[in-house]
Amino acid sequence: MILRLQRLRQFAASALWLSACLLLVGCGTAPSAQHIVELPVYTPCVKDTPLAPIYEFDKLSLDAPAGEKIMALARDWVRGRKYESELEAALAGCLPVSQQ
Repeated sequence: MILRLQRLRQFAASALWLSACLLLVGCGTAPSAQHIVELPVYTPCVKDTPLAPIYEFDKLSLDAPAGEKIMALARDWVRGRKYESELEAALAGCLPVSQQ
């Protein structure tokens, strides 16, 4: 019984000594070299979207006279072209350089 306890103590002491040495050896090695890894990150290509215009034609009633509808469409045409050019300018940043 006493012999078993002595062997167990010797084994525990040896195991403790070995684990302490292994931990110290790990601290003595040089750290690994740093690697720079470049990853593409998604960023939206459209920062600000232009506000859609409020068209006069949409405000007209269904039974409005034809002349009034035509005049509203004529006035809305300018707003539509301006909005279209703002959208094209905002989306131009999304195209690759070769397509611009």
